[in-house]
Amino acid sequence: MNNVVVIRYQSGNIQSVLFALERIGIKPVVSADPEIISKADKVIFPGVGEASSTIKELKLSGLTSVIKELKQPFLGICLGLQLMCKHSEEGNAECLDIFDVNVKKFIPATNSKVPHVGWNTIQHMKGPLFKGIPEDSFVYYVHSFYAETGKETCAVTNYINPFSASLSKDNFHAVQFHPEKSGAVGEAILKNFIEL
Repeated sequence: MNNVVVIRYQSGNIQSVLFALERIGIKPVVSADPEIISKADKVIFPGVGEASSTIKELKLSGLTSVIKELKQPFLGICLGLQLMCKHSEEGNAECLDIFDVNVKKFIPATNSKVPHVGWNTIQHMKGPLFKGIPEDSFVYYVHSFYAETGKETCAVTNYINPFSASLSKDNFHAVQFHPEKSGAVGEAILKNFIEL
């Protein structure tokens, strides 16, 4: 039950995700083919890039409707999480509307630069991705936009203001941080996802 598909699209930072999956014994398929994605046991949606151009690309390739109809465990990473929200201030993009929150741009604060780059802690964790992960574990971030907190938030990080480090609804899960760059904690989170 581990036919794992990583969605291929122009903004995907796929290589580091593939290496991380190989470290936990998974050899994923990389594809943009709706049929292959639909038949996967697990789907991973990584992302580094700009929201409005990426959502346009996903619409053109027919992947927006495919993603929303999936019933198997699905994991969005970084931009992947943001594109699963309702709306992003980045390019004023209407997103996939899986999670009932909006994506906002960080407003720089006195001691806090934008983008938010580096290690930070996660709190208030709940749900299957965080099984066995201690409170205040460190994960690695690179982002200028963040998802607000809401009823689907299942982990929080505070940088300038609290934001959703992770969101979860039904079979859809997402993390703003990069598990593939977050050492043992990130590896454990990826393992938890693969075991869903």
